[in-house]
Amino acid sequence: MKYTQLGRTGLKVSRVVLGTMNFGPQTDEATSHAIMDAALDGGVNFFDTANVYGWGESKGRTEEIIGSWFAKGGDRRERTVLATKVFGNMAPEGAGWPNYDRLSAVNIRRAVDASLKRLQTDHIDLYQFHHVDRNTPWEEIWQAVDVLVQQGKILYAGSSNFAGWHLARANETAARRGSLGLVSEQCLYNLMERRAEMEVIPAAQGYGLGVIPWSPLHGGLLGGALRKEREGGGARSTSGRSADALGDAEQRARIQAYEDLLDKHGLAPGEVALAWLLTRPGVTGPIVGPRTADQLTSAFRAAELELSQEVLDALEEIFPGPGPAPEAFAW
Repeated sequence: MKYTQLGRTGLKVSRVVLGTMNFGPQTDEATSHAIMDAALDGGVNFFDTANVYGWGESKGRTEEIIGSWFAKGGDRRERTVLATKVFGNMAPEGAGWPNYDRLSAVNIRRAVDASLKRLQTDHIDLYQFHHVDRNTPWEEIWQAVDVLVQQGKILYAGSSNFAGWHLARANETAARRGSLGLVSEQCLYNLMERRAEMEVIPAAQGYGLGVIPWSPLHGGLLGGALRKEREGGGARSTSGRSADALGDAEQRARIQAYEDLLDKHGLAPGEVALAWLLTRPGVTGPIVGPRTADQLTSAFRAAELELSQEVLDALEEIFPGPGPAPEAFAW
């Protein structure tokens, strides 16, 4: 497994990030533990989760599964770079209590203690803001974060789903306080969705943030969706965002061209989508969310896959990006 440093920190992380959002809702505890063991044994040391994963009445369940895995010992916690998130409402369903969501100082304090308890650990390596909180001033957020760092409960702070200007505002406020600020941004980024190249990734690079793309297969569309459709397999490829895209003639033609290209070169679509992200400037590593051990093995192969210039050029033709910023946006 290849490793890199997380942004401007000294933290070394694997170039594949294990996403745990399926642990609990779709993958039972025993299988989740087996996947985490296989990931760690394969060199993946960067695990990503969120306090709300498990969803609905099971919010927090995913963190609990990771915690029970840590509790098995064997240096599991010591070998893992653990990332979780705060923002979503963690009050019981229908309770509607105030101050149980977003990024107020009181909720950050409450949420980190609850996550530590579920995760059965004494610290979180990367504590991420799941979304922007437009109602809480950054001075308050950084004050709360600085206290947690001083207490040893978290080491670094990161963001998710931020615009470029949000990254700038957050880190400029941190700089005025003498705080480290954000060290990473988790954003939607893949071959089909490249808007992050316009401002988010340039801002992240400018401030020394690692970039952690989520949904690298764009909801399964880049994982051989048309082939699976023909074979009648996988509800994931025929529902929600995938169904909308496959019902659009232009999008469908692009996906078909993508699959035809990779068939020509004998390459697996999902592995190419991940390998392409690893060639992109500023990217630390994409998040993969395996539901099975086989899906994790595919991610291992993608991390070692070297794409030829011919394939890279063809991918650019099928899925053109916005071009370099700001030059591409000049009149």
